[in-house]
Amino acid sequence: MNVRRSAAVLAATVVIGTAAPAVAASPSPSPSLPSGLYGNSDPTYDGVWRQSFALIALYRVHAEPAAAAVDWLAGQQCENGAFPAFRANPAKACDAKLMVDTNSTAAAAQALSAVGGHGSAVTKAVNWLKSVQNKDGGWGFAPGGASDANSTSVVMGALATQNIPVSKVRVGAKSPYDALLKLSLPCADGGAFAYQPDKKGKLRANADATAAAVLAARGTGPLTARAGTTRETTCADAPDLTPEQAAANGASFLAEAVAKDGYLKSVLPGAENQPDYGNTADAVVALAVQGGPEAVRRPLAWLEKNSAKWTRQSGPAAYAQLILAAEAAGADPSDFGGTDLVKQLTATGPAPVTASQDDSGTYVWWMVGAGLAAGAGIGFLLSSRNKRKQP
Repeated sequence: MNVRRSAAVLAATVVIGTAAPAVAASPSPSPSLPSGLYGNSDPTYDGVWRQSFALIALYRVHAEPAAAAVDWLAGQQCENGAFPAFRANPAKACDAKLMVDTNSTAAAAQALSAVGGHGSAVTKAVNWLKSVQNKDGGWGFAPGGASDANSTSVVMGALATQNIPVSKVRVGAKSPYDALLKLSLPCADGGAFAYQPDKKGKLRANADATAAAVLAARGTGPLTARAGTTRETTCADAPDLTPEQAAANGASFLAEAVAKDGYLKSVLPGAENQPDYGNTADAVVALAVQGGPEAVRRPLAWLEKNSAKWTRQSGPAAYAQLILAAEAAGADPSDFGGTDLVKQLTATGPAPVTASQDDSGTYVWWMVGAGLAAGAGIGFLLSSRNKRKQP
């Protein structure tokens, strides 16, 4: 997921009114990182994305994030409602040189919706996303860019969190489902989704795009994805393909892809025979939603056994992906192959909470920010167990 996003940023040439700013080919650690940001790597290409998914993951385990973490994300938003991948100087107004994108905006909208108290910011973000919808009903990474399955799916996830009927978000007669289903391959080609048509208009199966599209076609996203009752994961062509059948077809492709080894393989040049941990985690979420817990038994077990080194190297977004995979599949993020993913994630950013487990093994989270407690007019710790605020 993160590799694809970095490539998309580097490739995007459409910005608000001008060409994309120059970016470094190989980001290096930033010497001065914002105190509220999760992770210690250069946030130029993924700051908002990784922060959003960290907050979404914490929400899924009922954890209360630090105010500094939420404030940092909220402060990245431009006046028009859009978010860039990273805004180095939030005090400076966004201008035409700052690249904003649909992925960062949709992810941030979901995260701020989860933490609550930012209803107006979420509404502005969603309204901006609606304003840059393409004529085919979908979204590209940058405003005006050709629609792709990943961008369309993450925006659909943001719309779903606001109880907005996705089928009614239209440009003319075209809805997001129209754009998404155009990228669905027939069963003879695996039933997967393509990211975009290639230069010759041909669709090629893409596991990352398929995992994202299965969630969107099922009307969910990272914020709300849960293991459902067992649904069909058999591929079936139809003259009038429905979103539900397209999701089943995509899940069929993913199930076959992980059947042999338990993981998806990288498609990066030179790494074709290596595991793709992030895409495997995303596939677990999609398979859990479509096929139920049994459909993810093998890839989930593989991740539990093999993902520790990857998460240590990749940071907060990787921990968040595994938390979401565990949550969607009904597993325990606090004991994922012997690793407490929640503890590892919170260690990469501001430390707003401590946690203990009650007799049932459930995490109990306690706010420890003295300033927050004083601002609320109380002099004792606030329990936030199972607390989920709405915007």
